[in-house]
Amino acid sequence: MPEFWDIYDENRRKTGRLQQRGVPMSPDDYHLVVEIWLMNPRGEVLLTKRHPDKHYGGLWECTGGSVLAGEESLAAALREVREETGVDLSQGAPGVLLASPTVRRDEPGKYSAHYDVYLFRRDVPLSALVLQPEEVVDAKWVSRAEYERMKAAGEVISIQAEPFGEASFNEGR
Repeated sequence: MPEFWDIYDENRRKTGRLQQRGVPMSPDDYHLVVEIWLMNPRGEVLLTKRHPDKHYGGLWECTGGSVLAGEESLAAALREVREETGVDLSQGAPGVLLASPTVRRDEPGKYSAHYDVYLFRRDVPLSALVLQPEEVVDAKWVSRAEYERMKAAGEVISIQAEPFGEASFNEGR
């Protein structure tokens, strides 16, 4: 079944049009993407490893994905985490919206997007994760030092808000 997204303008206003995933889109049209960081009480973040057959296969990332047509940003964040890791974030402390950057992409085959980056504080054992096999092949908790090492080695996909670079991530610790 095809996946559809709401199309937004550069000011993050819905246009009333829809975009089918995988179909070329004008750089002047944007869709909404969520990125979700999970941080445990030790200050580690959860990284998941992309399936080798996917774009950027074999690289590590925070959980994320496109917001579906008619879906709200936070609902999409909860859905993506549940689908990719099996973790239900609907209970417990609410997530915090950390950043909402916009990225325009003029390259053919790339999508312009508005991003919402969330932080949830949870202590989830790796053994409790249920990874979505067609999306995720591994998961691990990493410290700031390990994340920085992985990033420098090119093992981590570029994301829109650094987990340790944002002051909001370290508030209340």
